[in-house]
Amino acid sequence: MQYLFNDETEPLQDAVYTVSQITGIIKDLLENSFSTVTIQGEISNWKPSSSGHVYFTLKDETAVLSAVMFKSSVARLTFQPKEGTKVTAKGRITVYPARGNYQIIVSSMECSGDGAILKMLEERKRRLAMEGLFDSENKKMLPRFPRTVGVVTSPTGAALRDIMNVTRRRNPGVNLIVLPAAVQGAEAAPQIAAQIMAANHWKLCDVLIVGRGGGSLEDLLPFSEEIVVRAVAASDIPVVSAVGHEIDWAISDYAADVRAPTPSAAAELCTPVQSEVLERVLAVKTELVTNLQSRIERIRHLMRIFDPSMLEMQFRTIEQPILNRFDDARDCLERNMKDRITETKTEIQKLIIQLEAINPQAVLDRGYSMVTDSTTGAVIRDADMIPEGTAITIRPQKGIIQATVHKKEQQI
Repeated sequence: MQYLFNDETEPLQDAVYTVSQITGIIKDLLENSFSTVTIQGEISNWKPSSSGHVYFTLKDETAVLSAVMFKSSVARLTFQPKEGTKVTAKGRITVYPARGNYQIIVSSMECSGDGAILKMLEERKRRLAMEGLFDSENKKMLPRFPRTVGVVTSPTGAALRDIMNVTRRRNPGVNLIVLPAAVQGAEAAPQIAAQIMAANHWKLCDVLIVGRGGGSLEDLLPFSEEIVVRAVAASDIPVVSAVGHEIDWAISDYAADVRAPTPSAAAELCTPVQSEVLERVLAVKTELVTNLQSRIERIRHLMRIFDPSMLEMQFRTIEQPILNRFDDARDCLERNMKDRITETKTEIQKLIIQLEAINPQAVLDRGYSMVTDSTTGAVIRDADMIPEGTAITIRPQKGIIQATVHKKEQQI
């Protein structure tokens, strides 16, 4: 499209433009001058469309700016935009010719001031992850049929009402115990951590839901405080983290055993549907009864083919080989015992002969005598061992002779 400009690149004042022409001039000027801009403002008129795109306005004290965010960019948001949220938006300025207004096509957006918070949270998350607080091997399974569900949240918040409604609807037999805590502000984190530890100390429930409804990044900060994350990781009771909406997140999500996108979803995870459980129990009961009846019928059929005489014959057929083996084993044992007794007698006889051969009495029986010192009892083998006058004892084959040495001679 060609436009009429003077040498100073200004539109000719006498030229006549169509609406499309002047809109096109403005479009080119704006888009070429502001290819990418970053704008701070407050969200107003947030309107998601069925296609996934979002239309809204950015405003400050004195002006408003139309904005659009396409579906792919919306999916990358890390927070839930809502009326009045102050944001920093990056995008390009464009003109929508059909309406003759200009707008910003937002490619990315974050809450004002969230950049520093996100950086701090990422650093904390990285440090705690290095300690192993988020390791998958530490995760616990949720109980299939909990009797009591504990909830650490604000006692007046919408999150608790959602959990109560879902639990009552799914299974009225499940007990709910509320451990009240502030979920926003400086006092929130210590209260949340204290309630988690109290639930574990007193064993108050079978599973624990820790969370709150949606909010800004600052609102959700208590659930990313280190004291809360460590309490969640140390809990012996399985913990379901349910912080904010689906796009919200907190560091406690990573330490919990299960992360639920919303408090209502957490209640669904923790509460089995009573009717479904009953249906399953009835189905298992029916299947068990059917199997038992089928087995009983098969056993009855097998029993019909046996009469008393056949049973006795079969028993004898089984019994006879066993009795034969018993008799053979008994005979073999008797033979072995007899052989062992004979061998033992022979060994004893040999030992008797050996003992008799070295028996001192046998030596005495051959005419020898044993001489000992009457005082010390020492055997005298050499005449030089005793002086003359020593009392000695002589033991021949029979009897004992007491004597005194009067004379001794050394045999050459």
